[in-house]
Amino acid sequence: QVHLVESGGGSVQDGGSLTLSCVASGYRGLGGCMGWFRQAPGKEREGVAAIDGDGSTKYDDSVKGRFTVSKDKGKSTLILQMNDLKPEDTAMYVCAAEIPRGDACDIGAHFGYWGQGTQVTVSS
Repeated sequence: QVHLVESGGGSVQDGGSLTLSCVASGYRGLGGCMGWFRQAPGKEREGVAAIDGDGSTKYDDSVKGRFTVSKDKGKSTLILQMNDLKPEDTAMYVCAAEIPRGDACDIGAHFGYWGQGTQVTVSS
C-alpha cells in the first residue's frame, strides 16, 4: 500500500522560508511524476509544482522563482523548498504521486496517490 507523508510545514513571517518533505513508502515509482498541491480555506486545490522522472519541473506562475521542487531518490522523498513566502501562500500543502501512463507531467495532471498534507501559514 502506498503512503505519502508530508512534513515541514509551520508558521513563518512574510519573506520567510520553509522546506517541505514528502516521504513515500510502498511506492516504487518515485522516479516518475510527482507533484505538490495546496488548498487554502474556501478555495479550490491548485497545483504548485511537478517534477518528472528526468528531473524536468513545472511551476505555477505564482511560485516561479521562489519555490523549488526536487527528489531525493535515496530517501524516497519529494522536497519543496519555499523561499520568500507571502501571506497568499498560506494553505494546506499536499504531495501527490503517479499519473496515468502517457499523460504529461504537469501541475494539472491527474495523480493517483495523495498525502494528508502539512499546513503552511505565512503572516504579514
